[in-house]
Amino acid sequence: MLLLLFAGCITAQAKKDFWPVPMHQPDTARDTLMYYLGTSAVASSGTQAPLWIHTNENGNISSAPYSGNITAGIYKRATRPSRWYDYDFGVVMTGRFDTERATGYFNELYAHLRLYIIDITAGILPFTCGSQNPRLSTGGLLFSGNAQPIPRVSIGIDRYMPFPGLFGYVEIKGGLTHGWFVDDSRLDTTIATTGTLLHYKFAGIRLGGDLPINLSYEFHHVAQWGGKSPRYGQFPVTWETYKHILTAHSGGNNLSDQLNAEGNHIGFQELALTAKWPQWRITAYWQTLFEDMSARFIGVSNQVDGLWGLSVQQSQWPFINAFTYEFINTTAQDGPWHDRDGLVYGGRSGYYTNSSYGQGWTHFGRCIGNPMMSPQNNRVRVHYIGLAGDIYGFEYRVMGSYSRNWGTYAKPLMSHNTSLMLEVHKQVPQAWGLDFGIRLAGDIGTQYGNSFGAMITITKRGLIHSW
Repeated sequence: MLLLLFAGCITAQAKKDFWPVPMHQPDTARDTLMYYLGTSAVASSGTQAPLWIHTNENGNISSAPYSGNITAGIYKRATRPSRWYDYDFGVVMTGRFDTERATGYFNELYAHLRLYIIDITAGILPFTCGSQNPRLSTGGLLFSGNAQPIPRVSIGIDRYMPFPGLFGYVEIKGGLTHGWFVDDSRLDTTIATTGTLLHYKFAGIRLGGDLPINLSYEFHHVAQWGGKSPRYGQFPVTWETYKHILTAHSGGNNLSDQLNAEGNHIGFQELALTAKWPQWRITAYWQTLFEDMSARFIGVSNQVDGLWGLSVQQSQWPFINAFTYEFINTTAQDGPWHDRDGLVYGGRSGYYTNSSYGQGWTHFGRCIGNPMMSPQNNRVRVHYIGLAGDIYGFEYRVMGSYSRNWGTYAKPLMSHNTSLMLEVHKQVPQAWGLDFGIRLAGDIGTQYGNSFGAMITITKRGLIHSW
């Protein structure tokens, strides 16, 4: 019987592709060049706009109570996965104004080339990280889409690709990035380090392939390094330094980096379990961070900290086609003591903070990680729910969160906040195909104060050329 079962498995595998990468399929797609035009206006009652109006918008929406922006650009997306090469690029510029300043910047300015399974990217483009639904999540713990993108060059395998010879049941991805923080003009140079560099690498494995159940694990590592500190002076930028950054090794010219690791290192890991049917996809995921050597792997002392999420997407009923629930807890941080009475406990991890980089894990004043936290408020407990759907052509999102905040171990500050948001979009063919949207949101609590506001958007996308 066992021999017959084994023979059946071998026969079934013989019918499958030895290495089922997309490039082995017929290429029937076309390349398209698109344009984008958009404008938005925000008005709110509080000292700042409600949380879910300006959060996770890649820094494009100001947190000021009154603001607006105009965005225009052209872009080509990667649309031909079956071709042995593919490419995409974007040139999108935003002009933003609020009660304090007017600024102009590139929201996208990048080029990406895929050669078979290898991806090469250069320019300004947001990072993505994690298995959550990006439209309905609070954001990943490492990258969330909350801050303006960091210019960078990257090489690797960006999306899961089958491992050769395993019939698609084992997929891998990974990459290496070098980047530049370009927010020096917005930093307080009495505490922040200017000219900071970014190191980022990641690796992931996913099991299951086209089976109904998939299991994945990802490990990501970022480091802020180099630059000039008001406290320590100029940090070295050499190949020897880069080796220390690459391996999270001690070094540098100050005692903290010599005792711990040179630079500001943040580790991120995620476990995700996905069940999928023809019209349904359900994903459960757990993400966690570490800021020092004590929490490097699953099952260590800060395992009670992290983001737990459940994402449901389905195409059977349009009225509610996506649902997300997330719970975030970052109150433990390996315990309340880093060192005491001559003993090193490794606690007070201080997510998103570092003594050498006073700005912490931020870019242009916004947290790069999950926006429910910040370097000044990294001990939080959050419940969040998001819904999305389509009711007779009116696309909507509903988001709600409740957070309790304890500030940091160094500066405790108790607060709480409830944030709600309803967004509705409708494309009107009779009005030149314009998309009209309104976002209504409010904050209630002691963290941001009470605030209610609205954002109105008008956007237009269209085809320039296809080939």
